[in-house]
Amino acid sequence: MTGRPSLLFLCQTLPYPADSGVAIRTYNVLRILSSAFDITALCFYRRKGAEAPDPRPGLAKLGEFCRVEAFPVPQEHSVARLAWNHLQGVARDRVYAAFSYESRAYTRRLTELLRARHFDLAHVDCMVLCRYFALLGDLPVVAVHHNIESALLERRALVERGWRRAYLAHQARLMEREERRWCARAALNVVVSEADRVRLQTIVPQAHCAILPNGVDTIGFRPGVGREDGMIYVGEMGWFPNQDALQYFCDAILPRVRAAGEQAPVRWVGRASEATRRTYRQRHDVELTGYVPDIRPLVRDAACYVVPLRVGGGTRVKILDAWAMGKAVVSTSIGCEGLAVEDGRNILIRDDPDGFARAVCAVLRDGPLRQRLGAAGRRTVEDDYGWEQIGAAMLRSYAALLPSAPGRQARSPAGHAIV
Repeated sequence: MTGRPSLLFLCQTLPYPADSGVAIRTYNVLRILSSAFDITALCFYRRKGAEAPDPRPGLAKLGEFCRVEAFPVPQEHSVARLAWNHLQGVARDRVYAAFSYESRAYTRRLTELLRARHFDLAHVDCMVLCRYFALLGDLPVVAVHHNIESALLERRALVERGWRRAYLAHQARLMEREERRWCARAALNVVVSEADRVRLQTIVPQAHCAILPNGVDTIGFRPGVGREDGMIYVGEMGWFPNQDALQYFCDAILPRVRAAGEQAPVRWVGRASEATRRTYRQRHDVELTGYVPDIRPLVRDAACYVVPLRVGGGTRVKILDAWAMGKAVVSTSIGCEGLAVEDGRNILIRDDPDGFARAVCAVLRDGPLRQRLGAAGRRTVEDDYGWEQIGAAMLRSYAALLPSAPGRQARSPAGHAIV
């Protein structure tokens, strides 16, 4: 025991390597909280593309600042289990997520820890872990919302058709019920933007909320010299909003860009199957790079960072990365919602295909415009989105939930008492 307050951290992903928006945030949250708390983390891990899951590198890295254990998501190893989870949700009229993360091993280990150790606080990293809230009893809980999950499901339903649309709309209603059930009981609900706070408190008016935005490593991600050639997007194809964004871009936006005479290359960075990569290369002349361990060289070489998202929630780390690197960004309203955006100053926001295409062409052709948008984006992340300044507010918010204990004070990274 360290004498510091103890934190139980439940997570739907093993956040290393930090190669997605959720993983980037969760990795940095763990790193920051470890400066003031003694952390025990129970994390699920998933297969990524065709790669066999190997949690050992993540366990080794995260073990530098917390005790961490990893558990596979059982349904990944059985199509029958996947189908059964959906049927369970329908039969019991409960959100699918309550069954998709059901794990006997995880439940057993969580129960053992709660019986064997004293914890001052619990962090539940996403509402998809809603089935585990009941096990935490009277322990003060910080419920984290990377997105408002019910709103994300609603938006996905809007771009689907037929039975998929009806099913997702029903799932949205069931998730909203879970949010009403648990968010009112949480000691604190952490959201990433004012828009998400309003959205959550519309569903759960009595929810106690704190806005702790997504951040970026402003030293690791910074402007540099590149080719300034073509368009880029970063997002793996295993996530539906990224799939929809790519299809929308190729069907509705890219033909307009080409018709305007721009033949600049398009790179879509992130995990994608070989069949998907081949399809988009042949049909649309778009390069899907597949997984790359470091996106920065590719982003540095691009002239325009596009974010044609029509489905999403929370805030996009990809835009923070692009801003930090001084890149001009063209986005839909959904793509950049919740961020400190000003159309025409640090970003161009266009929601119709023709307007989006014209904005992309303007960025590709106008060097001073690129520089002006990129410089303003860099100033925005320096002012509002550095992890260390976000971390200071985070530590204060968590410390305020601790039960009073004589002689014990949580300490910030600089050694000052957190009040």
